[in-house]
Amino acid sequence: MSDISVLGIFVADISFSGSKIPAVGETILGNKYNVGPGGKGCNQAIAIARLGGKINFISKIGKDAYGQLALKTLEKNKISTENIIQDSNQQTGVAGILVDQNTGKNAINVIVGAPSSLKINEIEKQINLIKHSKIFLTQLEVPKDVTLYCLKTAKENGCLTILNPAPASEITKEFYNYIDYFTPNETEAEFYTGIKITNEKDAKQAADKLINLGIKKTIITLGEKGLFYSDGKEEIYLKANKVKTIDTTGAGDAFNGGLVYGLSKEKPIKECLELANKVAGISTTKLGAGDAMPFLKDIN
Repeated sequence: MSDISVLGIFVADISFSGSKIPAVGETILGNKYNVGPGGKGCNQAIAIARLGGKINFISKIGKDAYGQLALKTLEKNKISTENIIQDSNQQTGVAGILVDQNTGKNAINVIVGAPSSLKINEIEKQINLIKHSKIFLTQLEVPKDVTLYCLKTAKENGCLTILNPAPASEITKEFYNYIDYFTPNETEAEFYTGIKITNEKDAKQAADKLINLGIKKTIITLGEKGLFYSDGKEEIYLKANKVKTIDTTGAGDAFNGGLVYGLSKEKPIKECLELANKVAGISTTKLGAGDAMPFLKDIN
């Protein structure tokens, strides 16, 4: 039985690297492209597996070439494929990613594909896995009724729950009852709180607002500014690790993966945050998302 269950999507990331991200109506000549595994859930699952975590990944894909890429990717990373639902009537998702090679910043359009049709009655077998996990991690890329049902089931069975609220979108008040850790980046935190975050003081204000919604612990990742953690009593601010950034795609996923791995090893929160920070930093030194997730040996 795995310690950790992740519900999320797989998409094939097609990333284009160029001297800038084109404006509307503009064509630029880029210099390289890459097709690799992506999707927040899958990236997070790979990050945890590469650190050595025992993990179940729950998702839905099509029966097509990108679906094959999904299965191959999971097998290569020693993640079981038995919790992947395949549907021949659905397409496996794809993301088009434009990367500015000078800063590593990106713009992304995700076509979710198969997982957007995921229904609660399809995941009865997977629900059992969640019930027996120690930690349950999910995001906002699968239908919300499925996400809420899984968070609620996890919480009722004594699981530690983590919601990475990405991409940011409206969630009902009920969600907040079942979240132990809420891990938005600064843009997502602004969406949920209305507070624009430019420094540590803003981050603290936003974190306080999130805690007041009923979330037990919140971690706001601040890109190159680091991170801010609060549980309403203890507060931790960590600066980002200095690295040569090539591509920030998947850095938040690497962070969530590192955090979950640390929590599964029952490390103190500060150590978990430091580890997650390190994992995220190293992931930005490579092109791509899933393939850029570091291994435990890279961290040490």
